[in-house]
Amino acid sequence: MTPETLAACHARAFAGQGRAWQAAEFKALLDSPHVFAAGCARGFAIGRVIADEAELLTLATDPDHRRAGLARAALAAFETEARARGATRGFLEVAEDNAAARALYAAAQWRECARRAAYYSRTAGPAADALVLEKPLG
Repeated sequence: MTPETLAACHARAFAGQGRAWQAAEFKALLDSPHVFAAGCARGFAIGRVIADEAELLTLATDPDHRRAGLARAALAAFETEARARGATRGFLEVAEDNAAARALYAAAQWRECARRAAYYSRTAGPAADALVLEKPLG
């Protein structure tokens, strides 16, 4: 997966929900030895492991390929790679109004541990809270 393919998928996945990440941002992230990509060009996760903690930075699925298990597979691949890199627990943020993502994370046993009020701006309507989720990976 190239930074350009990641950026294209991310833009489609988050259309109308705020600014999509650019190819240069994906390149800068992936240049770090702590950051990795999991999944495929149609559905991927970008994660980072530092010490024993993993962070899911983003998970995106192309809208034309949703409901095909790609997000679930990318999340599982993120968890596997995070464990392989020594992570014993993981963290992620999800918008409170993103019901599909919240259902995915709940099914994978991620649990809320904190909340950031009005964290995600919206083009129409009020900002959405960010839910911080965690999961033991050890």
